[in-house]
Amino acid sequence: MTELATMDFHPQPQPGEARPWAFPAPERTTLDNGLTVLRCHRPGQQVVAVEVMLDAPLDAEPSGLDGVATIMARAFSEGTDQHSAEEFAAELERAGATLDAHADHPGVRISLEVPASRLAKGLGLLADALRAPAFAESEVERLVRNRLDEIPHELANPSRRAAKELSRQLFPAASRMSRPRQGTEDTVEKIDAAAVRAFYDRHVRPATATVVVVGDLTGTDLDELLGDTLGAWSGTPGQPRPVPPVTADDTGRVVIVDRPGAVQTQLLIGRIGPDRHDRVWPAQVLGTYCLGGTLTSRLDRVLREEKGYTYGVRSFGQVLRSTPEGTGAAMLAISGSVDTPNTGPALEDLWKVLRTLAAEGLTDAERDVAVQNLVGVAPLKYETAAAVASTLADQVEQHLPDDFQATLYQQLAATGTVEATAAVINAFPVDRLVTVLVGDAAEIKAPVEALGIGEVTVVTAE
Repeated sequence: MTELATMDFHPQPQPGEARPWAFPAPERTTLDNGLTVLRCHRPGQQVVAVEVMLDAPLDAEPSGLDGVATIMARAFSEGTDQHSAEEFAAELERAGATLDAHADHPGVRISLEVPASRLAKGLGLLADALRAPAFAESEVERLVRNRLDEIPHELANPSRRAAKELSRQLFPAASRMSRPRQGTEDTVEKIDAAAVRAFYDRHVRPATATVVVVGDLTGTDLDELLGDTLGAWSGTPGQPRPVPPVTADDTGRVVIVDRPGAVQTQLLIGRIGPDRHDRVWPAQVLGTYCLGGTLTSRLDRVLREEKGYTYGVRSFGQVLRSTPEGTGAAMLAISGSVDTPNTGPALEDLWKVLRTLAAEGLTDAERDVAVQNLVGVAPLKYETAAAVASTLADQVEQHLPDDFQATLYQQLAATGTVEATAAVINAFPVDRLVTVLVGDAAEIKAPVEALGIGEVTVVTAE
């Protein structure tokens, strides 16, 4: 008789005791040169994330030079008084570091990621870029050419073209928000090294800047490191710029950006609403998530699962700009794409979802799923130092208290179904939405007009 072999199994792992989680609280200090510092020690995060916020907003760009903030941001990594562009890139690579920068309405942001063991080297390179950028004529010319090459591709992208048109429709022509963030062909081609240097001299200084440092700082004298690097950056004293109010026209209407022969229609429906300073923000986040934040949302359930019009439709709120006084605005929008023949039916069903929501409200089950998804995944969302640093930087740009994100999760968990329903209905009123459609006007104009959701106009795609 053959003896059966036996196996010894390793004991099944048991789950550990659940520990409470909260978004980390930073420590706030100021260097002698006026630079504000937020630091956050995250044990185990061996890649340190550094974010620098510069008070150089897009509305500070000189008339006719839209895009100069973007070119300046990109030029920070193109050489200093110590290194040429090639040498600077090589030094970053030797340090295992990455340096990125971009410009947006609140200002210019520079992001550095570097191993904790080489933090001193990374901060030194970052400080050189801020303290003495080369802004060499040849490098600025190359960046301008690159930007000009990008613009036709952006205009050919339906979602980017829709976003451009929605901004143009919502905001007054004189407002910087009505124009592309990174400039147009007409404005970018006028930018040269002298214009970049002038913008830098006028707006970049430590006294109005903030740096966020997040990562494992064990054994690191961060005060000494910052003093030797960013602390050596000097500049004239300055005051934060006044922030103009955000105004918009959300009269219900439809604008079709004509793309003859397009097999799909890109849709972007939006208006402006409260930003994170408003007490309705947590309920608005929750309600917007129930409407179109995930695959289980109402919009996806109807337009994707039931009707098959689209691969997905999303609703979201994106902060545009906030003021130190605690006011501001956010873009509230619904976006997605549908096949051309079903553009009219898809919009009709989308409006039905909004009207049904206004009539019947959200369900407790929808609210519970949204809270679980938004609050439950937060510890995973902020596992990296870069995610924590980026959120802290957002709070600085939006003039929010350092504990805002931690408090937000508590507020989300405490928000009820009634509050979330009221907030999302107010965010997306059926008669106060600007709808942009990028598609074949000859095919979609008549069906859309028949819906009665607003006057329909057609513009020509560039």
